[in-house]
Amino acid sequence: MKIISTNIAQPTTIIWQGKEVTTGIYKKPTDVPIYLGKEAVRGDEVSDRKVHGGEFKACYLFSANHYPHWQALYPNLDWTYGMLGENITIEGLDEKQLYIGDIYKLGNALVQITQPREPCFKFAYKFENKDVLQQFIDHGHSGTYVRVLGEGNVKTGDTFKLIEHAKDSVSIFHFFELLYAEDKNKTHIKLLLHNDALPLRIRKRLNFFLR
Repeated sequence: MKIISTNIAQPTTIIWQGKEVTTGIYKKPTDVPIYLGKEAVRGDEVSDRKVHGGEFKACYLFSANHYPHWQALYPNLDWTYGMLGENITIEGLDEKQLYIGDIYKLGNALVQITQPREPCFKFAYKFENKDVLQQFIDHGHSGTYVRVLGEGNVKTGDTFKLIEHAKDSVSIFHFFELLYAEDKNKTHIKLLLHNDALPLRIRKRLNFFLR
């Protein structure tokens, strides 16, 4: 798989429910390599550390293959890579083939697949339509966050290559489906309870559905 674009954001202030809110969702393509650190991409705005950045969300990847779907739904937006809020846009990225705990070489960095993106109000604000949240969930292709096991640079033209496949795991696609399903797949939950590529708080949240 090939890196199509690397994207970072400067802090942007929006007005939400009458209050100023800072966001890093307005990412734009860069013409220089980006550096993947343990907690975040160097130079990228991470405004709310409760839901972005940190060990399990150090960098967000999204597939270039899904851009036509979103461009068709929102043709009047100003489209560039990074529009879905991703740091790295990858050709051929398939959430059905990405398993939680998989380890990949990403440019000069070593990363581990952790969890899908869950869309928030800032995403809806950017797309100027609250319906985009449900559309994103229904489409099922969430992109993925990664943990950075080995820091390094990533640039356009680099590759995303599987190094080690996680055993007894669940794909990002099926985990994203699980998060929003009314009838939770308990087999998938049991596979994830001891997967340390997921933060403990999420595993505790999943364990609740087995009671």
